[in-house]
Amino acid sequence: QVQVEESGGGLVQPGGSLRLSCKVPRAILSTFVTYTWNWYRQVPGKTRELVAGLSSGGSPNYSDSVKGRFTISRDNAKKVVYLRMNDLKPEDTAVYYCNVNGDQWGQGTQVTVSS
Repeated sequence: QVQVEESGGGLVQPGGSLRLSCKVPRAILSTFVTYTWNWYRQVPGKTRELVAGLSSGGSPNYSDSVKGRFTISRDNAKKVVYLRMNDLKPEDTAVYYCNVNGDQWGQGTQVTVSS
C-alpha cells in the first residue's frame, strides 16, 4: 500500500498557473524511482479523465486538452511528483487526483479556474 498525498489546488483566474504536488512520504528512493505516475481530473457527473502520465524512465504524456500547458515532472530527492499547470482555463476546473502504479490514489485536490 502506497500512501499518496496531494496538495496545491486552489482558486485561480483564467490564464493563471498552479502547481500540484503528489508525495509518497513513506516510499524509499529505490522504490520511488520505479513508480508510474498519472494525474487525473474529474468533474461532477463525468468520468475521471487522464491528463498526464510519467513512467519510470519514460517520456511524459499528456491529453490533447492540456498538451502545451501542463507539465508533469518528478523530483526523486524529495520523492514528489508535480503537475505544473499554466494558462489555466475555466474548463480545467475539476478535482485533480494523483495515481501511483495504476491502483493507489490520493484524496484529490480541487482546482477552480474562475474570474
